[in-house]
Amino acid sequence: MVHFTLYSRSYCHLCDELLEALQALSPEYSFTVEVVDVDSDEALLALYDDQVPVLFGSRDGAASVRLCHYFLDEPKVKAFLTNG
Repeated sequence: MVHFTLYSRSYCHLCDELLEALQALSPEYSFTVEVVDVDSDEALLALYDDQVPVLFGSRDGAASVRLCHYFLDEPKVKAFLTNG
C-alpha cells in the first residue's frame, strides 16, 4: 500500500492545489494521504517553512521518499504509484 505525507499549512493555496491534484489520482490508484501542518511543529517548520507543500511517499512501511514540492509532479508520482 502506498501512503503519502503532505507537509502543508492551512492558509496555503498551493497546498490545497497539490492535495486536490493528488486526490484526482485516487480513482486510478489506491493510496492514503496524511496532511501534516508544518506550523504545528517547530522542527517541521524549520525544515519545510518556505518549501510547502512538500509531498513524500512510502510503500509498505518503507522509508519515505521526497517526491515533489510546490506543485504535483504527476509523472513522478504516477511512477512511484506503479513502480515504487
